[in-house]
Amino acid sequence: MSPVNTDTSFIDNRPANVALQFRERVAASPDREAYRYPTDDGAPWTSVTWKETGEKVERLAAGLLALGIASEQRVGIASGTRVEWIFADLAIMCAGGATTTVYPTTISEDVSYILADAECRVVFAEDADQLDKLTKHRSELPHLGKVVLFEGEGDGDWAISLAELEALGEKHLADHADAVTRSIDAITGDQLATLIYTSGTTGKPKGVRLKHSSWTYEGAAIQAQNILSEDDVQFLWLPMAHSFGKVLLSTQLACGFATAVDGRVERIIDNLAVVQPTFMGAAPRIFEKAHARIVTMTAAEGGAKEKIATKAFQVGRQVKALELAGKPVPIGLKVQYALFDRLVFSKVRARFGGRVRFFISGAAALNKDIAEWFHAAGILILEGYGLTESSAGSFVNHPDDYRFGTVGPVVPGSQVRLGDDDEVQIKGPGIMDGYHNLPDQTAETLTDDGWLRTGDKGSLDADGYLTITGRLKELFKTSGGKYIAPPAIEAKFKAVCPYASQFVVFGNDRNYCVALVTLDPDAIQGWAEENGLGGKSYSEIVADPKTVEMVDNYIETLNGSLNRWETIKKFRLLDHDLSVESGEMTPSMKVKRNVVETNHAALIDEMYA
Repeated sequence: MSPVNTDTSFIDNRPANVALQFRERVAASPDREAYRYPTDDGAPWTSVTWKETGEKVERLAAGLLALGIASEQRVGIASGTRVEWIFADLAIMCAGGATTTVYPTTISEDVSYILADAECRVVFAEDADQLDKLTKHRSELPHLGKVVLFEGEGDGDWAISLAELEALGEKHLADHADAVTRSIDAITGDQLATLIYTSGTTGKPKGVRLKHSSWTYEGAAIQAQNILSEDDVQFLWLPMAHSFGKVLLSTQLACGFATAVDGRVERIIDNLAVVQPTFMGAAPRIFEKAHARIVTMTAAEGGAKEKIATKAFQVGRQVKALELAGKPVPIGLKVQYALFDRLVFSKVRARFGGRVRFFISGAAALNKDIAEWFHAAGILILEGYGLTESSAGSFVNHPDDYRFGTVGPVVPGSQVRLGDDDEVQIKGPGIMDGYHNLPDQTAETLTDDGWLRTGDKGSLDADGYLTITGRLKELFKTSGGKYIAPPAIEAKFKAVCPYASQFVVFGNDRNYCVALVTLDPDAIQGWAEENGLGGKSYSEIVADPKTVEMVDNYIETLNGSLNRWETIKKFRLLDHDLSVESGEMTPSMKVKRNVVETNHAALIDEMYA
């Protein structure tokens, strides 16, 4: 197999800016569904067409113009994923402003730092909790003139409702009918569209400056590969403050499919059954949890059902391996697969709505075994790769052309090379302008001739498919001189142990590797019930010798697949799962390795005593 499409003519033919891309989509598909979103629990979802979306966004954009927003001035959005987030983002760009993203979980001190650094003039805030963060630091935000609430009525002065902003926009349009049209026409591709602050694993957040032309390139690059069409339906739950969520919006504008929006992670499975999407983007943790849930439920049923499921996945892997290799599938195997598809795999697919053509996995590494397990059941997970600094989408596998364990070929119109220490470096229209107000860090990350140093170590096969082998800063060397790539070991354990939540490997300058382990609070409850630990708290369950023995057995299985110097000699179970709230995870679900190491230094040292 080889990359599907290398034609780059789309680059010159794409819209000049995101606002124009949106306007063209509204004109091309006025009566097609653009978005649907939940109202009250149990009520049918509300649907809006592209024409209705265009009218609403125009009113909101006019409202921002009435508030004095000028070209490239920053407007913040501090909210979880919801349809209003998207309306606000489109309105900001149609007004010529630049969206500054803030995770709803960000602590008030960091919210203040981000909005002050960006010099935000207006902020869209989700609710009273987000407003409180702004009010607490109002004296440190001299540029912030107005807060617009998605929920709530505001105070009639500093804080107003979304409806009030719309009304302001209607009045502005009554006096200046072409205000938004003129604003859109004036935007150049080089103008700042988005300022995304990376949560990072150390230090203060860095603002990544992304242009209009970067986003229109990303959308057009996916459109040019004919992966998605107007007939697709996306379910979108990803954090919109993250570039993965944002790039899917650009893709939607280019391709025209409908998007169902609900950012409540705990509702994902329920929503999939209702929405029945044809595709969805997700971080690997979602697939790990789904895999673990199905595996543990099957094991709990035991008997014939467990035996049938085990055999089904054995047959499924054989069939898919032959198909991928381009070899014929023996008739006996085909018959078995058809039977298991009816008995087992159709039920797995039904959990995801039954219509998924493929998932897109990004933001972290997906374990190859988990991808192959889903594939056996007829669910294709396409892994992609990119950074906020590259507008998210730099590599992606294609539904008709994919290789598990890789993140696919570079997106048409971009280039890749391997630098010192096999560092992945990228060049193309999606690359950032730089870090906001940080010229030194920009110079460290961008070469003089425009290549982005990703900080990730990788390898390229003969056809240009990229495999990420680790984060350069996360690689460590044992005292015996052997290099270790922790993420690869960590991902393997999550594929082996269905109860695992996080598995963090250490061993820099030590003579062996150790791990800190956390278990999934939901998955472990079922196991606890079956092993005489029902009714106990999470901390009591993980402290029990039975649990320690269970994890030890899975680590032994893991060690059997590792090089001798990579094996885990000792481990400790933490009394809590890692979380964003504890500061040990980023909002995009990456482990803050240095924070975990600092917080549990005594425990790690104890394993070397």
